[in-house]
Amino acid sequence: MKMLDTNAPATAKTVSRQMEFVTVTVAGQLLGLPINRVHDVFVVSEMTTVPLAPPEIAGLLNLRGRVVTAVSLRRRLGLEDLRDSERRMAVGLENHGEAYGLLVDEVGEVLKLDPDEMQPNPVHMDRGWVGLSQGVHQLRDKLLIVLDVDAVLAFESGREAA
Repeated sequence: MKMLDTNAPATAKTVSRQMEFVTVTVAGQLLGLPINRVHDVFVVSEMTTVPLAPPEIAGLLNLRGRVVTAVSLRRRLGLEDLRDSERRMAVGLENHGEAYGLLVDEVGEVLKLDPDEMQPNPVHMDRGWVGLSQGVHQLRDKLLIVLDVDAVLAFESGREAA
């Protein structure tokens, strides 16, 4: 992944306050995941489907001998999944001791951004997306939606309580 600093040259004080985000694209929208939550990025080669799983659970993966639950970020955001493609990218995350692979369309760069410049979600943003977002950063030519990893993966705990 390539590092990209989107801000002007910074002083030592602002550098320490910057947060890093791994950027991914889903349905043409740029999304950011806090880098401290990302364990790895990998290409999905083979996935086993899980009978009776909710639609956002795409299947199970074997990543270096560890079972990883593949979560379709498209489905989680209320979008249609892409038809099976040769190359699917995933971002490896961990939540409450469980390993997840978040399926995305593309993995981009790592951005360093000032947390004070994060803005609230736009009022016209889809409610489903708002529930999974911490806020947005206005970049030069795009809007970066910062995902709340805990909220993205919270569907699991809600089902256990039922």
